[in-house]
Amino acid sequence: MDMIAERGLEKLTMAALGREVGMSSGHLLYYFHSKDELLLQTLEWSEGRLGAERVRLLTRTTSARERLDEYVDLYVPDGHRDPYWTLWLEVWNRSQNADDAARDRQAAIEGVWHRDLVALLAEGVSRGEFRRVDPDRFGARLRALLDGFSIQVAIGLRGTDRAQVIRHVREFLDDSLLASS
Repeated sequence: MDMIAERGLEKLTMAALGREVGMSSGHLLYYFHSKDELLLQTLEWSEGRLGAERVRLLTRTTSARERLDEYVDLYVPDGHRDPYWTLWLEVWNRSQNADDAARDRQAAIEGVWHRDLVALLAEGVSRGEFRRVDPDRFGARLRALLDGFSIQVAIGLRGTDRAQVIRHVREFLDDSLLASS
């Protein structure tokens, strides 16, 4: 993951990766078959780690809004070249030429984030913490907003940083979820 984040997939060679992990490039290709498969399996592994953290924060006994803020904090990259986000950028870049099986795997990863967000929004609505919104529609829009801002942070777009993005998103959530209906 670190090597992909540092160099990008195009500049990563199986030989250099093999040297880093103490394996031959042939051995790596035996297990992964291609750089695209290596990338997707690395993304699945990293998302498994993030998924465990997401489950931990979503099952806390705090308010839905506090957990939503924590979800946003986990979602937004730490900064330019964030390793988790660099993987996503590489996967999205290669998605247009991916086969159906790879696209299904990517959709499964994104689907978990969406389902967790929808459940959290539905809980907040049912408890009266949030105004009445369609959790699925609102979740899709919120994730699109988060993706857009997160890409700007991950690529290091000048004038965009993590703290600024989190302020924008929290303001959006205040205006959209806490406003009287």
